[in-house]
Amino acid sequence: MGHREDLLEGARRCLLQKGFVRTTARDIVRESGTNLASIGYHYGSKDALLVQAYISLIEGMGEGFEPGWGAGGVAQAPPGSLERFREVWANIIRSVPETRAVWLLSFELILQGDRVPEVRKLLAQAQEEGRSGIVPLFNGVPEADLDKETVDTEGRLYQTLLQGLMVQWLFDPDTATDAHQLTEGLRRVIAGTERNP
Repeated sequence: MGHREDLLEGARRCLLQKGFVRTTARDIVRESGTNLASIGYHYGSKDALLVQAYISLIEGMGEGFEPGWGAGGVAQAPPGSLERFREVWANIIRSVPETRAVWLLSFELILQGDRVPEVRKLLAQAQEEGRSGIVPLFNGVPEADLDKETVDTEGRLYQTLLQGLMVQWLFDPDTATDAHQLTEGLRRVIAGTERNP
């Protein structure tokens, strides 16, 4: 690995151990085995490096959210179905124990956004990318083929549900909404709109 990759890996470890606010440039250098000048050269600033490290942590989590696959490589639930909706949320919830540190970090960053405007701007861009990344889990359309309206509507819905669900699971897992409850709630909303168009 080169300095750029070493810095990114060191920053990821620091974020998971210390969080965003408490991680210093010296912590990253110590963890990565590089030097202070490398941070500016490769990333521009410590904050920009930490944002990139955070984004890479989030991207790594998404792989565990994929719907399960049955025999012959066929998805167990068809895209766009309520069963697919339940399956994806069940996978997301199942991943909470392993991804807890990343979710706590996410909420730390949300709360610090006003104090670090450069970070807030970078995270806003990452959030937009996250919307397009979550949609294919539910509708099966490759991310490259999604139109802007789908990302701006379905993506925002799933992202909002995801963030709210994570607040519940981090705060009190014993009373948090599960995938079945979330799916049943959606089914009832759909049934209500069909009765009252």
